[in-house]
Amino acid sequence: MTIEYKPGQVLRAQMPWRKAFYYQKADVLYHITYVFCKRFLPEYGDRTVDQMVQAARSGKQNIVEGIEAGMTSTETQIKLLNVARASLQELREDYHDYLTSRGLAVWHPTHTRYAKMQDFCRNHNHTEDYQPYLDTWSAEEMANTALTLCHLTDTLLNGALKKMEEQFVKEGGIKERMYAARTGYRRQQDQETERLRRLVTQQEAEIARLRALLEKNGIEWRQ
Repeated sequence: MTIEYKPGQVLRAQMPWRKAFYYQKADVLYHITYVFCKRFLPEYGDRTVDQMVQAARSGKQNIVEGIEAGMTSTETQIKLLNVARASLQELREDYHDYLTSRGLAVWHPTHTRYAKMQDFCRNHNHTEDYQPYLDTWSAEEMANTALTLCHLTDTLLNGALKKMEEQFVKEGGIKERMYAARTGYRRQQDQETERLRRLVTQQEAEIARLRALLEKNGIEWRQ
């Protein structure tokens, strides 16, 4: 979904955050991470639980805040989406550490299930798509699914950030848009004033022509 910016528009229109694919995948990641920690990590005494859940939540929430902030500040939006990326990279490292520290496999392209998992994660963006598997997947299956979602979300965020940075360079921030809107309004006012001035001049010339015509024909001019 592409949001077009109109010249003279101060508040930039934003895609609803729920429709952004990178938000949807980050939301899935949060729910998967919550269930993963409940199933496979100790309830007490392991700081990893809080770290993973908070990293997943930070990724999701900073995307929401970033998109909302984008109405007024592309700079703030870029900063918050980069915070989201950093949180999801931290989460990815936690999943990777979980697998390697327990002797479980990190699925690579040569793994028999890698391609199918990639395809599933690429084409499913809602928690309900994953819900039937959350109580049956093994730790290895769930962690590798989460790793894949981290990678896909990061790729989508990178693409979005690149477009935002290009847009920021081209259009500037809210100060530049406010200045452009003010100067554009003044320009329109000046153009309208000039149009009315020319119209008055034309009408005065027409009145003078009609007056001369009346006098030429001996008709008294009355104002």
